[in-house]
Amino acid sequence: MQSNNRPEQAHFVASLEDTPIVAVDKLDESQKARSTWADAWDSMRRRPMFWISSVLIVFIVIVGLFPGLFTQVDPTSCDLSSSNGSPEAGHPLGFTRQGCDVYSRIVFGTQASLTVGLLATVLVTLFGAIVGALAGFYGGFFDSLISRVGDIFFAIPTVLGAIVLMTVIPDRTALTVALVLSVFAWPQVARIMRGSVLSARNSDYVTASTALGVSNSKILVRHVVPNAIAPVIVVATVSLGTFIVAEATLSFLGIGLPSNIMSWGNDIGQARTSIRTSPQVLIYPSIALSITVLSFLMLGDVVRDALDPKARARG
Repeated sequence: MQSNNRPEQAHFVASLEDTPIVAVDKLDESQKARSTWADAWDSMRRRPMFWISSVLIVFIVIVGLFPGLFTQVDPTSCDLSSSNGSPEAGHPLGFTRQGCDVYSRIVFGTQASLTVGLLATVLVTLFGAIVGALAGFYGGFFDSLISRVGDIFFAIPTVLGAIVLMTVIPDRTALTVALVLSVFAWPQVARIMRGSVLSARNSDYVTASTALGVSNSKILVRHVVPNAIAPVIVVATVSLGTFIVAEATLSFLGIGLPSNIMSWGNDIGQARTSIRTSPQVLIYPSIALSITVLSFLMLGDVVRDALDPKARARG
C-alpha cells in the first residue's frame, strides 16, 4: 500500500510546495512596492523643505486657477497717465510703462506660465516614459533606433531648438510652446526610464511572471513600470520649473507667448525699456518666477532623496 500511494503523496507535496511559492512571490512584490512608497512618504513628511515647497506650490496653483480671488483690478485696463507710477492705494506694486497694474499682471500671468510648464512636463513625461519603457524592455532594433534618435536631440539645447522652431510658427499658444519644448526635452526622460526598466527587467518577480506564462505586455505594465517609474517622477518634478523658465526665456525674446497673453516672461521682456527709471517693473515678476521655480526645485530635491534607496540608507 505504501508503494502504491507514493506517487500520489509526491504529487500532493509538490502541489503544496508550488502554491505557496507563487503566493509568497506575489505578496513579496506587493509588499516591496508598498514599502517603497510608504518609506518615501515617511521620509518626505519629516522634511521641512517638503512642506514649505508644497505650501508654496499649492498657493501658486490656486493663484493661477483663481486669480480673481487675489485682485479685483483688470490687468488689461491701462492708463498712460500712470506710466511707471509708484505704488499707491489699490496698486501695491506700482504701474508698468503702459500704465497697467504690476500686481494684477503678475497674478493673472501666473496661469499662462504654469500652463506651459504643466503641459510640457506632462507631454515629456508621457512620451519619454512610454518610449523609454518599450526600448528598455524589448530592446533590439527599436532600442537602438530610440537611442540614436535621442542622441541627436541631446546634441540640441532645448531652448536653442525651441527658438529656431518658434520663429517659424505663426500661431503661438501655450500648447504650441509646450509642444515645441517637449520635442527637444523628451530624450532625458526616455533615457532615464530605459535604464530603470533595464534594471527592473532582470528582477526575480519578472522571471517568476515569465515562468508562469504572463504576457510581456502585462509584465511591463503591471510589474516593471510601477517599479521603474520613481526616477521619472523625480525628473518630472524638477523639469516643471525648468519649463517655466524656458517659457519665460522665449517670451522675453519675443518668440514665446504673444504679447496679448499675460505671462511673467512677457512682463519681464516689456520691462527692459524701463529698468533704469522703474526697476520694480522688472523685479517683481522676476521674483514671482524665481519663487515658483525654486519651489519645484526644492520639491524635486526632497522627492529625489526620498525615492533614492542609498539616501534612505544613509538617513
